[in-house]
Amino acid sequence: MIIAGEASGDKHGAHLIASLKNLRPDLKFDFFGTGGHEMRAAGVKTMVDVSEVAIMGVLEVARSIAKFLRLFRQLREAARNRHPALVILIDWPEFNLRLAKKLKHDGHRVIYYISPQVWAWRSYRIGAIKRYVEKMLVILPFEKDYYVRNGVQVDYVGHPLLDSVKVTSNRVEFCSRYELDPSKPVIALLPGSRRSELRYILPPLLEGAQLLTQSHPQLQFVLPLAKTIPQEELLTQIGLSRNIRFIENDTYNTLAAAELAVVASGTATLETAIIGTPMIIVYRASSLNWRLFRPLINVPYVGMPNLIAGREIAPELLQNDLNPQRLVSLITEMLDDPSRLSNLRACLAEVRENLGAANASERAACRILESLPEITK
Repeated sequence: MIIAGEASGDKHGAHLIASLKNLRPDLKFDFFGTGGHEMRAAGVKTMVDVSEVAIMGVLEVARSIAKFLRLFRQLREAARNRHPALVILIDWPEFNLRLAKKLKHDGHRVIYYISPQVWAWRSYRIGAIKRYVEKMLVILPFEKDYYVRNGVQVDYVGHPLLDSVKVTSNRVEFCSRYELDPSKPVIALLPGSRRSELRYILPPLLEGAQLLTQSHPQLQFVLPLAKTIPQEELLTQIGLSRNIRFIENDTYNTLAAAELAVVASGTATLETAIIGTPMIIVYRASSLNWRLFRPLINVPYVGMPNLIAGREIAPELLQNDLNPQRLVSLITEMLDDPSRLSNLRACLAEVRENLGAANASERAACRILESLPEITK
C-alpha cells in the first residue's frame, strides 16, 4: 500500500516503484493506494487522485473534511481487506500521520518515505512518528541526526530530485520551441501546484509581471503549468494574460532557460536549486492560515535552499511582503546586479552538493526490500 497526496509525492512514489521493480524483476508487485498519473503509470491502483486532495489551509481543509474522512475510511478498509506486506507513506503529513496511527493499530507495518518537516515546525509530531512508524527514510542529511536524537529508526537515502531533475534543451533550443527571443531575459514564475497557492500567490506574481512588462518591455515571462492544474482551469481563473507564456510539461527546461525564477516555497525551490537558476522564494496564504501557522514555525527561513545553506542565499517574500511593488523592486535589483546573480548561482551549487549522491529512489527501494526478508529472499 502506497499513499501520496501531492504532485511531488506522486513523482517520488513513481520513481520508488520503478526502482523496486528494477531491483527485483523476479517478484510480482501489487500496489494500491493514492497518487496521481505518474504513480498510476507505474502500476498503482489509485483510490483517489492527488489533484483532489492537495489542499492546504484551515478553512480549505474544513470544507473538504467529508472527502478526507471518506478516503480515510476507504483506505483503512482496503488495508484490512488486502493485507499489504507493507504500507509506504510519502510526505503529506496532515493525512498520513493520522492514517499511520490507525493502520498501526490494525497491525500493519508502516514505513515513511520523505519526512514531515517536524524539525522545522510542529515538532510535537515526533511522538506520533515514534509510536506508529517502523522506520523513516529521509532525504536531507541533517534529518538523520534529528531522528537519531529522538530515538526513531531512520535511514538517509539522499534526495530523489537528484535523479529526476534533468535539463534536456539549451537556452536557444528552448526559446526557439516557445517563440521567445533568446537575446532577451526570461523570468520564470512558479506559483505552486495547489489551488490555494494559485489563489493567493499567483495574483501578485501576475500583477508584478504586468508592471515589469510596462517598465521593462524586454523581459519575457513564462509560467510552467503544474500537471495537477489543467491549463483550461488556470486560464479560467486568471484570464488570458498577453504578457505570460504558458509552458506545458517542460518545467526543468524552463528553469534552465531563465535568468531568474520566482518560486513558491516547496519542492520547486529545490528543483530550481539543483538546476542552478537564481530565485526569489515566495509564499502567501490566507490571513487566517498565516496567523495560525506562522507561530508554529521554529526555523528562520521557509525556503529549503536557505535551510540547507544555513543562511538566506535566496531572498524570501512572505505573506504581506509578497506584493507586486516589492516583487518588482526585488526582480529589478537582482537583474541589475550580475554579481549578485553570479554569487547566488555559486551558493546554489553548494546546496546541490550538500544534497549528496544521486540514486535516492534505488537506495530507498533497497531499504524497503530489506524490511521484507520473508517475501524477498
